Amino acid sequence: MTPRTGRRDSSRTAQQYDPLGAMGSRPLAIVLGAAGVLWALIVSVFDRDVVGSPTLSALTVLLVAASGAVVLVASSPFRAPFPRWAFVLHVALLAVATVTSVAAQWGPDRNALNDFMSLLTATGIVMCAPYRPWTDLVVGGSVLAVVVGVAWGVGAAVFPHHVPLAVAAFLAAAPTLVLTAAAAVFARTFAGLAERVQIRAGSYSVERAERDGIAASVQHDRSTILARDVAPFLAELRTREVITDADRARARAIADGIRRSMVAEADRTWFEYAVLVAGGGAAVVDDPDGLMATLDADQRTVVRTFLRAALRASTVDPAGFRATVRRSEADDGPQVPAGGPGRGRVAVAIDLAVADSDVGIHRTFDPYFAVLRVTFPDLDVAVRPSALALRFSYDQH
Repeated sequence: MTPRTGRRDSSRTAQQYDPLGAMGSRPLAIVLGAAGVLWALIVSVFDRDVVGSPTLSALTVLLVAASGAVVLVASSPFRAPFPRWAFVLHVALLAVATVTSVAAQWGPDRNALNDFMSLLTATGIVMCAPYRPWTDLVVGGSVLAVVVGVAWGVGAAVFPHHVPLAVAAFLAAAPTLVLTAAAAVFARTFAGLAERVQIRAGSYSVERAERDGIAASVQHDRSTILARDVAPFLAELRTREVITDADRARARAIADGIRRSMVAEADRTWFEYAVLVAGGGAAVVDDPDGLMATLDADQRTVVRTFLRAALRASTVDPAGFRATVRRSEADDGPQVPAGGPGRGRVAVAIDLAVADSDVGIHRTFDPYFAVLRVTFPDLDVAVRPSALALRFSYDQH
C-alpha cells in the first residue's frame, strides 16, 4: 500500500506497508511474549534471592501475561491496523509490572540476573515494532526506561550497593533504551524505504495500466466481431449480384451489435473488466453508477489481487460471484446524480460460492483478508461452509 501522492505520512507502519510481512512476523511476537511470561514465572518461583511478596510476584507475572495478550490480540491481521490504545495499554501494563516486580523483591537484591523486567520491557517494545510508527515506539520505550530506571534507582537508594545510584538506574534502563532505539530505527527505515520503492513503482500509474488493458480488451472484442460476423457477411455479398432486403436487415443487425458492444465497452469500469477477465463472464457485477471507478490506485491493486485469486481458485465457482456496489446509506454528504463521479462513502458487498470448509476457506484466503483489512479498516468477513461474504466501504476519490 502506498501513501497518498504528494505527502509523507509518518504515522504509517510496517504492517500498513507490508501486511503480509507483518503477518509473517507475528509468530515472533507470540514467542517473545510467551517466553517472557515463562521466564517471569520461573524466576519468581525458583530464583529469588529476596523472599519478598509472593502475591506481588504473582501479580507481576499476570501483568506480563496480560501485556503479551494485548499484543497477541491487537496484532491479529483481522484486527489490523494495530491500534494506538492497545500499544498504550501494553506499555502501561509493563510499567506497572516493573513497579510490582521491584516491590515483590524489596530488599537487598544482589543478583541482577533475576531482575527480569529490565529486559522484558525492552522486548515488549520490540514486539510492537512492525505494528506502530517509530514515534510511538520511542515514546513508549522512553516511558518504560524512565519507569525501570526510577524503580531500580529507588531500590538502590534504599539498599545501596557498591555501584553509584545513577549507574544502577542507567544499567537497569539500558536494555530498554537500546532495543527501543533498534525498534524505532527499523520502523522508520522500513517505512521510508517502502514509501520510496512504492512511489517509484507507481510512476507507471495503475490508471494507465488499466486503460491499456481495457483498450486491448476492446480491440480483441472488435476483432472477434469482425472475424465472426462482418467478414463472412461481406464474403457472401461478394458472391451475389443483387443485395436483398434480408441482406440489409442482417447488415443493420450486425451494425447494432457492434454499436451495443462499443457502448458496453465504454461504460465498463476497471472492476467489471477485472471480473470479466478472471471470471470468464459468469460473475455478476451490480454497479449501475460505476462507483468502483472511484477507488484509488492502492485500493484497486488490492481488490484486483483478491479478485484474481478468488475467481481463479479451483474451489470457487465464478457463477456464484456477485458484487454489489452502492452509495452508503450512512453517508450524510451531498448526493449527486446517478452516473456522476460524486463524493462520499461507497459500500461494497462481495459474495462467493466456495466448495470448501470454513478451515479450507481461511487457509486459502487469510493472506488476502489481511491485506484487505489494512486497506479497508471496516472490512467484515463472513465465512461459512461453501460461502464467503465480504463487506467494506471507502471514501470516493
